[in-house]
Amino acid sequence: MIICMNNNTPLESFEHLYQIIKKLRSPEGCPWDRQQTPDSIKENIIEEAYECFDAIIENDHQHICEEIGDIYLLATFEAVMFEEQNLFTITDVFEGICRKLIRRHPHVFSDDSSADTPEKVIHQWEDIKDNIEGRIKNKSVLDSVPKHFPPLLKALKIQKKAAKENFDWTKIEDVINKLDEEILEFKTALIDNQQKDIEEEFGDILFSLVNIARFLSVDPSTALTRTNNKFIERFKYIEKTIKDRGLSMKDTNLEELDSLWKESKTNATE
Repeated sequence: MIICMNNNTPLESFEHLYQIIKKLRSPEGCPWDRQQTPDSIKENIIEEAYECFDAIIENDHQHICEEIGDIYLLATFEAVMFEEQNLFTITDVFEGICRKLIRRHPHVFSDDSSADTPEKVIHQWEDIKDNIEGRIKNKSVLDSVPKHFPPLLKALKIQKKAAKENFDWTKIEDVINKLDEEILEFKTALIDNQQKDIEEEFGDILFSLVNIARFLSVDPSTALTRTNNKFIERFKYIEKTIKDRGLSMKDTNLEELDSLWKESKTNATE
């Protein structure tokens, strides 16, 4: 029987998690856990990562702690399942990442580098990937961007990769002008009423907005998440106010809804 212990060291706590998962996967364990495969829980990893992302934005430390635990759980669960197939072990996972960190930080673990600024470190990191690890030789630098990244994050990563190859604007005014250009093209597509062109030009606008965010060191996903949360809070305020009046949203005219929206800016929690 596995019993939770207090005052564990990090190593002991991880061993405890590892043994719990091994127990759940054993013949005497849980039917649901035994049924899982590396493929069946892959979406859960994305879901938990976003829940952790939300908790960090909310700055809820207890929630952050819980969500980081869920990420460790799924990562360990995946490793255990591959370990069961004798493809690699959990030790291989940790030793592999340790070797990578040491290899990519020669300025810390050896005397082979003097990278003393964040910019130099990033340049060194990419150089090691290319010339020592051989990750992207004879390939496009954009091939390293995960295919299944969420579109907003993927746009940002693509732009950062391209910028490192000197394919970039020189000043923010040029990026804003590009946005203006894309908006004009979008308006033309609307006039022509061609759905394919409308979708393409709308995508160009989003791509340009991400580029502006990059220039301003704004994370577009974080910015949009905060705006989404702000909209939810204000919308909930309108819903509650109308419900308290014995009315419904659908029976309230747009002018009144707009008035309540403005009111929500000072009354809803942001």
